[in-house]
Amino acid sequence: MRIHVLFFFISVIKITNAQFAPAVGKPGSTALKHDSTCFVAWATGCNVVRGYRDVSRPDSGYADAGTAQAAIGPALQNGIVSLGDGGTATLTFSNPITNGPGWDFAVFENSFLDTFLEMAFVELSSDGKRFVRFPAISLTDTTLQTGTFGYTFPEKINNLAGKYRVGFGTPFDLEELTDSSGIDIASITHIRIKDVTGSLLPAFASRDSKGNKINDPWPTRFSSGGFDLDAVGVIHEKLSIQKNKSNLNSSIKLGPNPLYGFFLNVYITGQALASLYDIAGSKIVSWNIQTGVNTLKIDQPTGMYFLFFSNNHGTSSHHIEIIR
Repeated sequence: MRIHVLFFFISVIKITNAQFAPAVGKPGSTALKHDSTCFVAWATGCNVVRGYRDVSRPDSGYADAGTAQAAIGPALQNGIVSLGDGGTATLTFSNPITNGPGWDFAVFENSFLDTFLEMAFVELSSDGKRFVRFPAISLTDTTLQTGTFGYTFPEKINNLAGKYRVGFGTPFDLEELTDSSGIDIASITHIRIKDVTGSLLPAFASRDSKGNKINDPWPTRFSSGGFDLDAVGVIHEKLSIQKNKSNLNSSIKLGPNPLYGFFLNVYITGQALASLYDIAGSKIVSWNIQTGVNTLKIDQPTGMYFLFFSNNHGTSSHHIEIIR
C-alpha cells in the first residue's frame, strides 16, 4: 500500500512539474531569431477576422491595431495585426510548406517580455477548407485568472504560437501531424492563427488538446488586444525541397542524431560545403566534405542546430539535436 501511494505521489509531482522548452537564451530553448538563415520564405497573403477586445463585453468593440498587410513578409518589417479575443488570421504562401527535417515554419508575435505571452492556436490546411490544429498543451495554473499584464511562462506551454518574445519565432514541426486525416503534410497551403481567449470563464475559455483551460493575460481591452501577429517564416518550402532532391548532385546520410558524443558521421556522394548554425542563425563552423564518410567534430552544448550543405547544384538542410 505504501509503495502504491509513493508511486502515485511521485507521478503527480512529475506531471505537475512537466516542462517544455524555456525562454529565449536559456539552454534548450527552441526560439528562432527573425534573421536566421533557416528561413527561406514568408507569408504572401493574409486574411483577418477580428475578435472583440473583450469577448465578455461586445460593447468593447473589435481589436483594430494594424492591418492584414502587416503579417505579410519578414518579421520586424511591417508591424503587427492584432486579432482580439478569438480572432483569426489565415495566411497563404507562394509555395506550399512541406515536411522536412526538424522545424518547418515559425510564428512570430510581438511580446515585449519573456513572460508576457499572448498565445494562439496554429491550424494547417492543404486546401484552405479543412484545417487541422497542432495539439497544444498548457500547464499554466488555472486557479487564478492571469491579469491584463500578468505573467505566463514558456516552460508551461507547447505547440502554441506566442511562446517567445518579439523577434523570435515559435517553431512547428509538421511531422507531429503525420497521422492527421484531411491534410497533406508534404503540401501545406494555408496556416490559420487563432487567438487563445485566455479567459477562465467557462463560457469563453479556450482549451488545449487535453481539455484544460488555457490561462493567459485577460482581459486586454485595447485596440491591440489579443494575439499580435507579426509574421510566419517558412523553413521548408515544397518547391525548394523538390529542387534540392533533384538538383543537388549528392546523396547525404548522417548520424547519430540526436548526437550524444562529439563526432557526427556524414556520408555524401559528391563534394559540398557543410556549415553548422545555431538555432538563432549564427554560423559556428564550416567543413569542406568529399565523397564517402566524413567525420565532423561538433563540441557544442545541448541544443538544436542546423547543418546546411551546399554546392553548385543546390542546398540541403538538416536539423541536428545535441544532448550532453
